[in-house]
Amino acid sequence: MAKAAEPDETADFERAISECGFGLFNVIILICALPCLTAMVFSASVISYVMPTAQCDLNLSVMDMGMLNAVTYAGMILSAIPWGFISDTMGRRSVLIIGGFVDGIFVLCSALSQNSIQLMIFKFFDGLIICGPFAVVVSYLAEFHGQKHRHYIMFFVGLIISIGAVTLPLIAYLLLPLHIYFKLGNMKFHTWQVFFAISAIPSFLSGLLHIFLPESPKFLMAQGYYNKALKSFQRIYAINKRKSRESYPIKTLIDAVPERMEEETVKRKCWRAKFIFFEGLKQLKPMWSCPYLGVAIHVYLLHFCQIMCVNSVRLWMPNIFATIHTLEVKGYSDRSMCAVLKHDTQLNFTKEEKNQECDIVAS
Repeated sequence: MAKAAEPDETADFERAISECGFGLFNVIILICALPCLTAMVFSASVISYVMPTAQCDLNLSVMDMGMLNAVTYAGMILSAIPWGFISDTMGRRSVLIIGGFVDGIFVLCSALSQNSIQLMIFKFFDGLIICGPFAVVVSYLAEFHGQKHRHYIMFFVGLIISIGAVTLPLIAYLLLPLHIYFKLGNMKFHTWQVFFAISAIPSFLSGLLHIFLPESPKFLMAQGYYNKALKSFQRIYAINKRKSRESYPIKTLIDAVPERMEEETVKRKCWRAKFIFFEGLKQLKPMWSCPYLGVAIHVYLLHFCQIMCVNSVRLWMPNIFATIHTLEVKGYSDRSMCAVLKHDTQLNFTKEEKNQECDIVAS
């Protein structure tokens, strides 16, 4: 049996977090992570469900629809490294709160879009912002769990992503067949815009819930803020063990980073942020040399092909189904994939034929 910690005992992160146990706080933090993970799924997939109906309202071409699917991922790609730097300097909690609210605003702006250009711009910024909270929430969850439970975090993340991937089409199935249309001034709103607005709820909920959670104690220790980290551990311990914070057995934390006795000045913070940024770039250097370069290219190529195949089917499937339905209503006997692709890329529609197709899709 392990020896109980003495009141004056010092401990590293693993020992400190193990003393907190696993209980109500861990359940709360997992629940709070749920809307953030769901928001990521919604941001990446929502455009594919609104395209069949928005295609008529915004007069979208096949190229426009492809660009709308791509701009969200373009934002994610461009912001991946900057978000890693920001989370290592500002903290996990700040990114989750600010990122959640800002992303929710951009999703609402997407719902207010009146043309394809506006929608592309806002979806680009949606991808630019949501990449941060999604990447950070995985680290945030892992840093509140010890080695005994940490490997379960990725199982939880995968489960929630799958649930989000099922929830979005269910909402689309219930909402998009409804005929909603209203005007506010010169702005027109349709069913797909209401659907967009609903998809902003997880982002706002994520930002709101993380206000009530503490900063990651692992991050605080890595920054040298041991007193703040100790308070986080005490809070977790009090919730999980149903005891007072003062009864937490660990009184001193140790790590390789020197303790900071006072808050840094703005100048000092800027210098440290610059130092961390360039140190991070140096850590990428070995990846471009042997023996890691060949392995890295192999792994990245496999992952690229896998994601491309999955997303090519997932993002275009709603539009393919809508086209098959159109061909069925029109009485076409050939409703194969080749017929669907030929129909979607046909450019010589008359205005009457285009209106007829829009009526079929909306029905």
